Amino acid sequence: MARDRQRPRARVQVAAVAVAALFLLLGVLGFVPGITTGYDDLTFAGHHSGAELLGLFQVSVLHNALHLVFGLAGLALARSVAGARLFLAGGGALYLGLCLYGLFVRFAGNEHGAANFIPLNGADDFLHLLLGLGMLTLGLLLSNRVGTGGRLDDPIDRP
Repeated sequence: MARDRQRPRARVQVAAVAVAALFLLLGVLGFVPGITTGYDDLTFAGHHSGAELLGLFQVSVLHNALHLVFGLAGLALARSVAGARLFLAGGGALYLGLCLYGLFVRFAGNEHGAANFIPLNGADDFLHLLLGLGMLTLGLLLSNRVGTGGRLDDPIDRP
């Protein structure tokens, strides 16, 4: 059992832990006055929240809580190679979807409507795009030789 703990972690697991830690940090910082501007205007959810993390990214209690939960899930999933892949690739796809959702909300004219319940702004959409692409790339590229016995693109019927 002690040997398993000393075995080096796969790169995909290290990346998953780093990304999860980033989400935990963002979740905590969203509750820190000064780092979050307009902290007095922080609401539970919805576009009415006037709080902005680093003065750029619109946040709410729900938004910060989602970052914390996502970070904790990432730490739990990073304990295995398959879990780390799932967190990074699946989470990356989720964040790309969130980017599309944010763009849809804004371009459909619902930026100040009930559909913007997280809340999201243009800076959030851009950040979600970068996070989604980055996580998806890490999840797919760092794990291509780990735990598979070979490259993922080696056909089974050819040497």
